[in-house]
Amino acid sequence: MAAVFGCAGPVLLPDEAAFFRDCEPLGFILFARNCESPAQIQRLTNDLRTAVGRDEAPVLMDHEGGRVQRLAPPQWRKVPAAAEFGRLASVDPAAAIEAAALNGQLMALELSALGVDVNCVPCLDVADPAGHKVIGDRAFASDANMVARLGRAQAQGLGQGGVLPVIKHMPGHGRATVDSHLEMPIVDATREELSKRDFSPFAALADLPLGMTAHVLYPALDPDNPATLSPNIIGEVIRGHIGFEGLLFTDDLSMQALGGDIGQRAAKALAAGCDVALHCNGKADEMQAVAAACRPLSADGQKRWQQARSWCKPAQLADYDDILGQFMTRMDLG
Repeated sequence: MAAVFGCAGPVLLPDEAAFFRDCEPLGFILFARNCESPAQIQRLTNDLRTAVGRDEAPVLMDHEGGRVQRLAPPQWRKVPAAAEFGRLASVDPAAAIEAAALNGQLMALELSALGVDVNCVPCLDVADPAGHKVIGDRAFASDANMVARLGRAQAQGLGQGGVLPVIKHMPGHGRATVDSHLEMPIVDATREELSKRDFSPFAALADLPLGMTAHVLYPALDPDNPATLSPNIIGEVIRGHIGFEGLLFTDDLSMQALGGDIGQRAAKALAAGCDVALHCNGKADEMQAVAAACRPLSADGQKRWQQARSWCKPAQLADYDDILGQFMTRMDLG
């Protein structure tokens, strides 16, 4: 099925396992509510894959660092927010790029040890001083070129550790002045303005395997539908202008930016051109509605997913502590 689901807590419940066994989603996503200890997360990721009978079922996590860190101290490393790398880049760009790559390697080692093989980074939104803090320090920088350079370094580090990256939030969330978790952002920039800045990092990283849409309305691109639900934006901008050919996830369909019931949201997103509907909150009734509205992963989606799986070229990484030491040295340069 063309869906990725969350679950309610740290243990897979029998009803959840039965539901996943019946509907066979492409994969799963974990949040802080699902993460208590390394051994517990390992059991959960194994149980999720067992429920659908596929060892290769992806397990995603939004583990960005800063405010968006699902693996929290003291059990896990405190990961810097993306903006920390941008600040270092203003002093020493080469050190910042090296640090972003090392951070990606560390993330990959931390996640893969738990059975998590997709991380929903890099965030390629360009920081805007007028933008809402929902992006804020999750963005690397206000310079689109530096966002692209740091984002690629982070993605390559993840890939070297065997974890797939997800570029987000296409075609750009940085200008939004409200939180899309709570209401619909409307970005009134012209297409030329968006193309010059917001689209640029995504176009530079269009070769990456996985991407995620923005629940943002851009009247210059589509006056009626946010990107997630817009055939025009997905077809003409994301697939066309940006040139992204990878597997395209929606952002979380349970966010309040989107109207209509949850099943309608899923159906409209897939009809608009998204490959996979992402539903994160683990609520059983909502997952059932999404499942009822979803179809099997399309032939194009299956091809994109197979290509994504072959994107990682795991390298022989140094010992975790050695990488951490190198990382801390680079960050101290700032």
